Amino acid sequence: MENKPRVNKCVLAYSGGLDTSIIVPWLRNNYGCEVICFCANLGQTDELAGLEEKALASGASKVYVEDLRAEFLTDFAFPTMQAGALYERDYLLGTSMARPLIAKRLVDIAELEGADAVAHGATGKGNDQVRFELTVMALNPRLRIIAPWREWNIRGRKDALEYAAEYNVPVKAREDRIYSQDRNLWHLSNEGGPLEDPWNEPPDDMFEWTTSPENAPDEPEYVEIYFRHGVPERINGVARGPVGLLDELNDLGVKHGIGRVDIVENRLVGMKSRGVYETPGGTILYKAHAGLEQLCLDRETLHFKQMVGLRYAELVYNGQWFTPLRTALDAFVQQTEQNLTGSVRLKLYKGNVILAGRKSAYSLYREDYVTFDADDVYNQADAEGFIRLFGLPLKVAAMLKIEGKGVSEYETPDFSDFKRD
Repeated sequence: MENKPRVNKCVLAYSGGLDTSIIVPWLRNNYGCEVICFCANLGQTDELAGLEEKALASGASKVYVEDLRAEFLTDFAFPTMQAGALYERDYLLGTSMARPLIAKRLVDIAELEGADAVAHGATGKGNDQVRFELTVMALNPRLRIIAPWREWNIRGRKDALEYAAEYNVPVKAREDRIYSQDRNLWHLSNEGGPLEDPWNEPPDDMFEWTTSPENAPDEPEYVEIYFRHGVPERINGVARGPVGLLDELNDLGVKHGIGRVDIVENRLVGMKSRGVYETPGGTILYKAHAGLEQLCLDRETLHFKQMVGLRYAELVYNGQWFTPLRTALDAFVQQTEQNLTGSVRLKLYKGNVILAGRKSAYSLYREDYVTFDADDVYNQADAEGFIRLFGLPLKVAAMLKIEGKGVSEYETPDFSDFKRD
């Protein structure tokens, strides 16, 4: 064993996959510490089966498995959706916004157990290491952070499987498993394998969740979502809690092939990577919420909020959830949500989410204002003066070009006072 700093007890963010499974004995072998495993149930379904037994068999002294699905949606996914945050136009941030929640609870358990360290299985090439560690630094900087991928000699799946066999770690992984996946209630991501060549179309068998649009039903289906202050509460008139609501929207999205995204994105660490994401229910919610914003937000607020959404997405992607700026931006976003109460009707058809109707008591849209029929509110003759003033800068610039030297004489530089060296 190498000479490592002394660690008494470490809490590991544990998924049950190959990497985190071998980290358990690696921590014990290299740091001589007690290892406690923590797994957050964020909706990864069958991945949780037998997880506690596997962790104990790998050498963990204790295992926490906690259902954080409601907190994930209420405190992370819905606020991100309300901000309209999309990373590089396409990515709905399913992995990005899950990591700070996992790390937050990791810190909680470390404090509860009196641990002096936490560990994660993120690689040294990806974004997740930043997301985990920034959260730990923001919430308890006294905890030591151990990132085995930046320390050990294991360099691939073959090495990892050999290490698992050496220490009798039960794993289901195979050397021929080609995709790196992350799944939760919000999305399913895929990286690696044939996706590493951006010219390759994603193979059909890679999509484990959504129906292909070609095989989706030939008849469209309508769904109505009711929001209260920007929070989705009802589907087709039936009240749903956050988890039940997203489960139902996911089922609809999966059925109609909705939410597939193929993106070459810029990782925070400096390289580009290609990811293919399936976000069925989240895609429906984003479209519905944006439709209600169009109805209820004034122009200046909506346009500024679109800029905020870009910055909000960067903060989430970069792991800066627990920062003063994200908190401040969230205060702005929540203020804009106050009048976002109403219903949105959507048509789902072969991979498309189509706005089919929206209504709200807070609507700023007035049919009597925009009608082409006669009305008493808007005098069309007033538009002439408005256009004259709005276009005045353009007119002045054009007149200077026509009547003068191309620029005003006051803008013409005078070099007569300058002497040559």
